[in-house]
Amino acid sequence: MKHQIPIKAERWETTEPGFGEIDLVSHSGDRADGEFIHSLTFTDIHSTWTETRAVMGKSQAFVQEALEDIRNSLPFPMQGIDSDNGSEFINHHLMAYCKAKGIKFTRSRPYKKDDNAHVEQKNWTHVRKLFGYLRYDSEEALLKMNELDRGDLRLFQNLFLPSVKLVAKQRVGSRLRRFYDAPLTPLDRLLGSSGRLNLKLTALRALRNRLDPLVLSSRLDGKLRRIHALSNIRYNPRERERAS
Repeated sequence: MKHQIPIKAERWETTEPGFGEIDLVSHSGDRADGEFIHSLTFTDIHSTWTETRAVMGKSQAFVQEALEDIRNSLPFPMQGIDSDNGSEFINHHLMAYCKAKGIKFTRSRPYKKDDNAHVEQKNWTHVRKLFGYLRYDSEEALLKMNELDRGDLRLFQNLFLPSVKLVAKQRVGSRLRRFYDAPLTPLDRLLGSSGRLNLKLTALRALRNRLDPLVLSSRLDGKLRRIHALSNIRYNPRERERAS
């Protein structure tokens, strides 16, 4: 199966949106037994636009359904995905899906996390820093996490949260200098790179003009607190200590 999916190890040189990296983040607490929720993360290389979806377990079918949900939510066509070598990605379901949708499918080198550095960084800033290392394993938590991922969270992160992109590296003696572009939100990168705005981008720009980021951030904090309360404290050492 792996031999049918080409390895991508070189630096991304894309100048258009649609090519991204995907990964799963586990929400297992301090034990990995049983079934628990994972967050599927897609990060677009060109714009840094990021989408996440909560999935119960690592079912190949559920991962594919979550990826399809992400594809339909993107303000640009999904053209390619690059994953690690986990069985949740390297399988006939996802291969057939990508072929049917015209999506280029590549994978990283085994045991080389740097090959997926873009999505690994978003796993931390967009998932782990928000949901922590708690265990989530209930259907209610799955529902609430997906409501957040599809709603306020994606709007705040993609419309209001600026970030920088690495544009060049230069070796100066024994040191490596890195050069970054100006901080921009994912939406601004899309608006600046699109010669002709599609309906989704136009609608997102109008939506941003109507939203108050402070109100959105406050609403996010409240929803995250309610999701944290749904964690399974039996698998969370710190929560067990507080409860006792």
